[in-house]
Amino acid sequence: MLYYLFDYLDKQFDLAGAGVFQYISFRAGMAALLSLLITITLGKKIIDYLLRKQVGETIRDLGLEGQMEKRGTPTMGGLMIISAIMIPCLLFAKLDNVYVLLLMVSTLWLGGIGFLDDYIKVFKKNKEGLAGKFKIVGQVGIGLIVGLTLYFHQDVVIREFDETPQLNGNEIVRTYKDVKSSVTTIPFLKDNELDYDNLFPFLGHDFTWLVYVLVVIVIVTAVSNGANITDGIDGLAAGTSGIIGLTLAILAYLSGRVDFSSYLNIMYIPNLGELVIFCTAFVGACLGFLWYNSYPARVFMGDTGSLCLGGVIAVLALAIRKELLIPILCGIFLIENVSVMLQVGYFKYTRKKYGEGRRIFRMAPLHHHYQKMEMHEAKIVTRFWIVGILMAIITLATLKLR
Repeated sequence: MLYYLFDYLDKQFDLAGAGVFQYISFRAGMAALLSLLITITLGKKIIDYLLRKQVGETIRDLGLEGQMEKRGTPTMGGLMIISAIMIPCLLFAKLDNVYVLLLMVSTLWLGGIGFLDDYIKVFKKNKEGLAGKFKIVGQVGIGLIVGLTLYFHQDVVIREFDETPQLNGNEIVRTYKDVKSSVTTIPFLKDNELDYDNLFPFLGHDFTWLVYVLVVIVIVTAVSNGANITDGIDGLAAGTSGIIGLTLAILAYLSGRVDFSSYLNIMYIPNLGELVIFCTAFVGACLGFLWYNSYPARVFMGDTGSLCLGGVIAVLALAIRKELLIPILCGIFLIENVSVMLQVGYFKYTRKKYGEGRRIFRMAPLHHHYQKMEMHEAKIVTRFWIVGILMAIITLATLKLR
């Protein structure tokens, strides 16, 4: 909203300083700052309100050190994160941008699913929360919206430049055209590109949209559930998500600039630069939430926050056309997910074969395994953050690995 206000003031009255709102870097910085201030300043009031309403976490005794001390800690703190993302975007982003609108819808949609789950757990005293099938339906629903929008919307294009620039007087001119394309980024290949048309050539181009939408649904569901599983100890999900969000902000900025995308030889995506504002608000919300969620946590994000964070990360990666980098960038989420699947699968297999279930880890997800080894949770979180930073660096490095 402020963008349109200052754009009007700049054009009509030539107001000094109003033109600065034209710069994405300025608006992104302001969005990050405002997001951080919202979570920190309003956080205490929200926590006090949750305490008064007795919106406390129900803890199952898993035999983990310090676990039962967390009983009654306010949950549903994801409302802080959602507010700190949405308000700066409404103020600083271009609200007619398809990418920004898609991310805002995804934030509210996934946050709403998580809110219902937390509401049932806390107020209805049902430990199971929202039935799993309804969660899946909600995730598939947003996956359909995201997939169909990214595939069919007229503003979702990539820019193709002619390979041979033309000389016009003393200037070198490169002609281009904006085209609809199902191309995405894939690391370690020569051109770093994969066309969904080529995945199942026997289906033909007319069915590519179906393949793409199915991929989107799987990615959104997997990453949102991965973030949900990761949210098991103080600060782990918020800190990891902040690292991933910052990396996606860099990727969005590079792909949204003609000069940088040309230098790095990566696809240029028109209008993508506005997503940097959303990304910086996302990072600010995660960092601000850590003010209260770091050990010992004064508030938990609940499914309201974790499902939202994971789903938003998936949609961001899809919009930037870096979804095939998710296994690297979201390596922490992947490891946590795989540890649960391995544990459950191996337990069922050994119970059937030997009559007694056996375990690979002392406990799953993986962070609980280290807790069982009597490692302090603050140390576990710090080390997971370090691994997350390494994964982010590798992700950025793939831009030049061909």
